[in-house]
Amino acid sequence: MPQSHLAAEFEATAELLRALGHPVRLQILHAVRERPLAVGEIEDATGIGQPGLSQQLSILRKAELVLSQRNGKQVFYQVDGARMAEIAQALTVLGGEAGEEGRTSAPSPAVTPQGGAARFARVFR
Repeated sequence: MPQSHLAAEFEATAELLRALGHPVRLQILHAVRERPLAVGEIEDATGIGQPGLSQQLSILRKAELVLSQRNGKQVFYQVDGARMAEIAQALTVLGGEAGEEGRTSAPSPAVTPQGGAARFARVFR
């Protein structure tokens, strides 16, 4: 694969992870994970007011993380399950194969630096 194409793919993945990596957007995704909700219902479920909610929903739509459907004057949003499965698969690929050389069978627990950094990183000793 050409280096420029690979760089473009990495940039697209980074942009997607930025969309996922915001606590308000995660809260919205959690609210609409099981069934479609209208904007007012999302506002009630999350406590996120306008116009912030609209701004965050726009980012989620642009990243194709939610599906939207208009019904009259209301727009309903729901997590795009197929897209989430694609993302999970892409992240699994980054993790490598189980039993990969250099990995131990019982990894050390994740080390979280002070300041509350994300717990998805693991330090192996």
